[in-house]
Amino acid sequence: MQLGKVIGNVWATRKEDDLKGLKFLVIKPDLPDGPSEEDPFIAVDRIGAGVGDQVLVTRGGAAANMSTEPKLPIDALIIGIIDSIDVENERGEG
Repeated sequence: MQLGKVIGNVWATRKEDDLKGLKFLVIKPDLPDGPSEEDPFIAVDRIGAGVGDQVLVTRGGAAANMSTEPKLPIDALIIGIIDSIDVENERGEG
């Protein structure tokens, strides 16, 4: 799983039949303590995330198997909208 922030929407008026009704969002990867250097990517959203939300994303085979229906041609799926993150300092400081 990966943390990220929704930074945009993707509109596709034509897409594979199995993808109809799914919303696509642009995700900027994050680390627990701040932004990541990774490039943004597209993720499918079925839970109602929006621009500015911090989200939890699963990628790869887990995303493609999001339902009992046949495997979908996706590689990232938003599985949670994050309320807060609490991370302890690894060095025991502060």
